[in-house]
Amino acid sequence: MSLRHPISALLAISIPFVGSVCFLRAARTLTGSTGDGGTRIPVLVELFTSEGCSSCPPADALLQRLERSQPVSGVELIVLSEHVDYWNDIGWKDPFSSHEYSERQSAYAAQFGLGSVYTPQMVVDGRFEFVGSDERRANEAIKGAGKSRKAPVSISFASGDREAATVHIEAGPLPSSVAVHPAGVFLAIADNSDESQVSRGENAGRTLQHVAVLRNLIRIGVVDETAAFSRDVKVDLNSRNPKNLRIVVIVQEAEVGRVLGAGFARFIN
Repeated sequence: MSLRHPISALLAISIPFVGSVCFLRAARTLTGSTGDGGTRIPVLVELFTSEGCSSCPPADALLQRLERSQPVSGVELIVLSEHVDYWNDIGWKDPFSSHEYSERQSAYAAQFGLGSVYTPQMVVDGRFEFVGSDERRANEAIKGAGKSRKAPVSISFASGDREAATVHIEAGPLPSSVAVHPAGVFLAIADNSDESQVSRGENAGRTLQHVAVLRNLIRIGVVDETAAFSRDVKVDLNSRNPKNLRIVVIVQEAEVGRVLGAGFARFIN
């Protein structure tokens, strides 16, 4: 585990979309179960990581393994790799890093009462945090998160051309058991997989592989126990390969509170 700077502030996240895409359609629609049976319960697993951190590759590998194996019965794992930027000054600048994700991690650290941020850190459903390479803790947290009622989330393709795609997103309403305040609805764009040849820093000479690498995260609305969220969202994806992209929708208390719903869909030609 690698420790870094102490927390100084709790900051919100907002990243605009720019660019163009090929023709896209949603590969599938995932609806979060309300816990009444049938659909698996979605659980969000976030990994705060860095290519400049020598402790992180085992956690990156664990996240890939969790998504591939889906180890907990009745749970649909939705994963995100969030690359922080505070290791960029020790020899290797992580090409997937963003200060926005460092801020998101700092907000989680404040939420959990931690005195500093560290990598690798895994956060499950905004409820549990632990060292990101700890597979036993990961499975325990996923099992615990899978017992919670979730708001339904669906993602479907609405329209598109060679410049952009429009997706239709529905979320909520929130289950009455968790509806204390309105929750935010967040849209994330992530690469399905990425790879780097690291030439400097703590991981010099290594080939690092990542899954579900977060590239953009924005708040697109709110939802509560009385009304669902429904909206068409135009997505411009900066000329990336559509076969390597996914959308993740997160329903979350405040900015980094409990995850109350989640869903994802892949883009394909």
